[in-house]
Amino acid sequence: MNKPIRRVAVIGSGVMGAGIAAHIANAGLPVLLLDIVPSGVGKDASAQKRNTIAAGSVKALLKSKPAALFNKSHAQLIEIGNIDDDLEKAAECDLIVEAIIERLDIKRGLFSRLEPMLGESILASNTSGLRIVDMLDGFSEEFKQNFLVMHFFNPPRYMKLLELVAAKETSKETAARVEEFGKEKLGKGIVWAKDEPNFVANRIGTHSLMTTVHLMLEKGLTPEDIDNISGVPMAHPKSATFRTADMVGLDTLAHVVNNCYEVLVDDEDREVFKMPKFLEGMLEKKLLGRKTKAGIYRKTKGGIETIDLETLEFRAKGGDDKIKATCKALGKIEDPGERISKTVAAEGMVGEFAWTVISRSLAYAARRVGEICDDIAAIDRGMCWGYNWDMGPFQVWDALGFGETYDRMVAEGIALPDSVKRMRESGADSFYKAGEIFDLSTGMYTEAAVDERETTLHVLRRGDSPVLSNKGAEAWDLGDGVIGVTFKTKMNSIDADVIGLLNDATDKAERDFSSMLITNQGDNFCVGANLFLVAGAAAQKQWDELRIMVKEMQKTMQRLKYSTIPVVAAPHGMTLGGGLEVCFAADAVQAAAETYSGLVEVGVGLLPGGAGNMNMLWRALEGIPQGAEVDTSAIVAQVFKNIAMAAVATSANEAKEFGYFRHADGVSFDRSRQLWEAKQRCIGMATSDYHPAIPRSYRLPGDSGIATIGMLISSMVAGGYASEHDALISGKVAEVLCGGKGGASRKVTEQEMLDLEAEAFVSLCGEPKTMARIQHMLMKNKPLRN
Repeated sequence: MNKPIRRVAVIGSGVMGAGIAAHIANAGLPVLLLDIVPSGVGKDASAQKRNTIAAGSVKALLKSKPAALFNKSHAQLIEIGNIDDDLEKAAECDLIVEAIIERLDIKRGLFSRLEPMLGESILASNTSGLRIVDMLDGFSEEFKQNFLVMHFFNPPRYMKLLELVAAKETSKETAARVEEFGKEKLGKGIVWAKDEPNFVANRIGTHSLMTTVHLMLEKGLTPEDIDNISGVPMAHPKSATFRTADMVGLDTLAHVVNNCYEVLVDDEDREVFKMPKFLEGMLEKKLLGRKTKAGIYRKTKGGIETIDLETLEFRAKGGDDKIKATCKALGKIEDPGERISKTVAAEGMVGEFAWTVISRSLAYAARRVGEICDDIAAIDRGMCWGYNWDMGPFQVWDALGFGETYDRMVAEGIALPDSVKRMRESGADSFYKAGEIFDLSTGMYTEAAVDERETTLHVLRRGDSPVLSNKGAEAWDLGDGVIGVTFKTKMNSIDADVIGLLNDATDKAERDFSSMLITNQGDNFCVGANLFLVAGAAAQKQWDELRIMVKEMQKTMQRLKYSTIPVVAAPHGMTLGGGLEVCFAADAVQAAAETYSGLVEVGVGLLPGGAGNMNMLWRALEGIPQGAEVDTSAIVAQVFKNIAMAAVATSANEAKEFGYFRHADGVSFDRSRQLWEAKQRCIGMATSDYHPAIPRSYRLPGDSGIATIGMLISSMVAGGYASEHDALISGKVAEVLCGGKGGASRKVTEQEMLDLEAEAFVSLCGEPKTMARIQHMLMKNKPLRN
């Protein structure tokens, strides 16, 4: 077992350094954040003044969007200081991450100050392009043994990739400790790179991007055309090429590109890294992207405008209609491998452009194996984790067909390394096959390194078919007594089929299994109930049918809640409305760290209808000892605010603070391990003498609570923060949470709460303004304020 890293210092509180510190705090570790003393502040000044820069960075973290911290409370784990006064504090930490300016002389100066203090502390540089051999020249052997590069990708909270680069002298213990820390504590995907400029992901990614830019100029295409082609159709993010550049910042992009051009003097594709004139002109005019509110694109009151590459003036957004239509159709293909194959095969400019960029990128990546990393998997993981590509270069090559792609590149005169030629001659037909990867250095397939925790439903499922299935969901045997339920609807929304299968799966689990896991695939766990069904029934004034629909949803949630076997939910991504109600009904949750949860029904003119009001309130009250007479008004009021204001927690940790998840619920930093961790939770509960919960009643405030919340609602309407229809909906929520009208404080049963919820839901379906909100959401996918 490696000695754990318990305390970390980050030196440099700029965007990157502060983001790294924030994510370390997200992991629950104390972190010391240092920066320089402001110019003009003397040695006799107060610590507050001398620490101004680091303090300002922490304040910025609290306001950052997207949020750098899982919850603002994590900021208290960040201690601030300055380099002049607190460097010895940093040297007492297990790990020091250097994230200062990318200048070799300044970094080496800092290292010289740290060297006599370090002892066994590990020093890691977050450099994105400087070589270790240059940074370490002249330092002691002991210093070098405890040194390596930790290259985080921005923003550190959201980007999975962590590139590690060891010096020749870096000890195995240092490398192992940092790898374990990055993977286990921070949830990062580790790629070991070699000490070469821009390491792995930026080397391959920048080559692909600049190939795209130069080809655009060669073909006379527009930025809009390129973003249509190079995004989803090529299995890249929706932000594609230029929207990504605007987000990253054109100055940041220029730094990486120029660094490649300056130092890669022997690279056969060096000219690809040469900055085109239009980008140099944009840098001169400070058109840097989102940070300056104008880059390749800018947002105006009249809409999005695009820069003219010749004049550097903005024009109305345009692009070729045929290219746009072709790419839109290609983007609808769900499987990324099939999508990219059909993109390359598309007739006209789309297919020609995509093939040219992809073929050059594949060949460049193949030529870099052995130079920037040891194997193809490192490149593929780097691009998927660091650039959010759906598939890495060698996975794309397999999808296009290894042999035919190789033959086409050779026919077109594209240079390929001898290792790939030997692979073709050996008869190998893919880089990846079941459990094995082709090793270009040996010319043989080798067993793929596998972490059993990084599993998928496809791997866990037992048998050739599900034990239960319908149009909306299915249940599989996941082994070890666990039955796994997965939704199959669009966006994993809840409809009658999903409800039916949840009931059937619970019956099946109680007979034949020891626990149940609800886990969904796709980007989001569940976006709520199917609004089409609600809108259709309401439009036909089918009030009884709506009431039955709501009652069936409630009944199902209660069935899960009081099942005789433990039920675990594994939410991720958007977990809204009915999706969160499913989590409320589960005995435990194993959530991905990036889970965005809330009861958002008020946005469509409704209130939660799947026992959400009762279960959110009951969860907030469950710590009250049996028999204690407690005034619950304040708790009711807070739950009301969360529901009436559709408060969405922006992380699993924040969901705990909001009361959506319990503090004992699990959080998976690495989404790829969530399924395994959720299954272990199922097994652990099932083998620990599990007993279902016993229903409880709680004293609710009644009319006095309704009146108190009513004053809050009135003040919000008077202040322009809520409409009259918002007030109507909020009033219904208040009535449910307070236990109904017409009485003083009293104990209320779960069934009474459910009945109140159902009647309020149906009554709101009869409101014309609610119907307008539902229809607007279905048509525009945006809430309507009316």
